[in-house]
Amino acid sequence: MDRAAMRRNRRIVAIWLFTVAAMILVMIILGGVTRLTGSGLSIMEWAPVSGALPPMSDAEWHHLFDLYKQIPQYSLVNEGFGLAGFKHIFWLEWIHRLWGRLIGLAFLVPLVWLGLTGRIERRLVPRLVLLFVLGGLQGAVGWFMVASGFLPDTTSVSAYRLVAHLVLALALYAAILWTALSLLRPASRRVVVPLAPRLLAASCAIMVALTIVAGGFMAGLHAGLTYNTFPLMDGQLVPDGWARLQPVLRNLTENVTAVQFDHRLLATATLILVTLMAALGPRIGLPRSISIALAVAVGCQYALGVTTLLLVVPVPVAAMHQAGAVILLTTVLVAWHRLLHGRLPKRPCAKGSRAAAPKPA
Repeated sequence: MDRAAMRRNRRIVAIWLFTVAAMILVMIILGGVTRLTGSGLSIMEWAPVSGALPPMSDAEWHHLFDLYKQIPQYSLVNEGFGLAGFKHIFWLEWIHRLWGRLIGLAFLVPLVWLGLTGRIERRLVPRLVLLFVLGGLQGAVGWFMVASGFLPDTTSVSAYRLVAHLVLALALYAAILWTALSLLRPASRRVVVPLAPRLLAASCAIMVALTIVAGGFMAGLHAGLTYNTFPLMDGQLVPDGWARLQPVLRNLTENVTAVQFDHRLLATATLILVTLMAALGPRIGLPRSISIALAVAVGCQYALGVTTLLLVVPVPVAAMHQAGAVILLTTVLVAWHRLLHGRLPKRPCAKGSRAAAPKPA
């Protein structure tokens, strides 16, 4: 295969992977909306195939509604909201699950076709198959999360399972995005960017990931419904009760006060690091467009976080905040990838220089 055909095939595969990544971004936003509206527990059965069809008759609707009435969320939160209310939360969760099935098809069908037609390089096949398997596992993890909300005296899912579901989704998104970027800009051994900027980019990616994980525990514990002031919490920079649980590590994931404080701290550290990388961008080899995107993404995301908190987690703003987290992660990964795959600039000819005269035979 000539180089032109190889580049063309790489572009085709990259466009496919970017499309799947965009669908995962939408899926993460849908997941956030279902959590914020309490819709995730409205479907009591996990039916990967038959569940693709919605209820077709009044009898089916009443059957599903009767199942929902058996869990604590109905009796403790939504008692008496009627079949119309149930249909509202049901459709949100059904769309969320349907979109997951569509992502699976959007990944599997082109994978098979591109593989059979020889457009995917052999070295990529094992990675892509593994990503597909992990995507299927994500569906099982999602049901494992939902099932935790059916336990007695429970009105929401386990925060730990929620974070596991979120982390796996983000890991899949990042892996697919990175693979697509690498197809458009293959690795070069002639990297000219110094180690320090690449470490800064890696640190930014780690901080964004940690902040998102902390945000997952914020969501799982409904921690955004408390301490709705900024920058102080209950009039203090470091609130009382940060370490009230024992052993102390439990506070990181189970103490509402500590979880919110940690999320604020990580978000602020992320703001500083990403802003620093954006400011240094032109000097360390990043295009101006990427530097601007970094500054805008981190600034908007921080502002959305503060707004979500001050307004006590309205669904539209909170959904935008979750989308902003993925967009910020995307910009940081693009910048990091660019720094890792830098190339030596072409050496311009010296002014007035001439080509060396050929040696006489």
